[in-house]
Amino acid sequence: MAFHELHQDNVHARSLMGLVRNVFEQAGLEKTALDAVAVSSGPGSYTGLRIGVSVAKGLAYALDKPVIGVGTLEALAFRAIPFSDSTDTIIPMLDARRMEVYALVMDGLGDTLISPQPFILEDNPFMEYLEKGKVFFLGDGVPKSKEILSHPNSRFVPLFNSSQSIGELAYKKFLKADFESLAYFEPNYIKEFRIVKSKKNPFLV
Repeated sequence: MAFHELHQDNVHARSLMGLVRNVFEQAGLEKTALDAVAVSSGPGSYTGLRIGVSVAKGLAYALDKPVIGVGTLEALAFRAIPFSDSTDTIIPMLDARRMEVYALVMDGLGDTLISPQPFILEDNPFMEYLEKGKVFFLGDGVPKSKEILSHPNSRFVPLFNSSQSIGELAYKKFLKADFESLAYFEPNYIKEFRIVKSKKNPFLV
């Protein structure tokens, strides 16, 4: 197994293809040895998702290989399953700015209870799960959520997404031939992308 990760903001465009090349070199494989191309399908950064999916589709088209999309939150939740019990709850969260996060709710066995969607944090939307037992919160939405989600059953896990969990879930999909349409596959943004004009300069967005 080979993987290469870079945890920095706003570097997809200039760094992604270099990381792909490094992985092939690390694994000692040619691109033609691929069986499929997997990519995080969102939610997440609009620009990051567009670049990631575009690169994945480009590789898949050039090599005539299938594309596998893996939900970002599902992959993040997958990282907590090894240390959770069946009665626990796993809630991966991605920062959606202000007091909002993108999250899903999953039980300790990996079954989805609430599909990915935006949650407003002010009123602690996860209280019903905290009242039942341990809840594992993880992802980059955790730091701004700790005070609001503080509870004896809260477990704040310092884990973020990884290409390893994307790959493991993608392999399960590969075995079931659960592929995306190369022509119509689009990332799951959850919310529509909006361009906000600059208040200081009307010619800038």
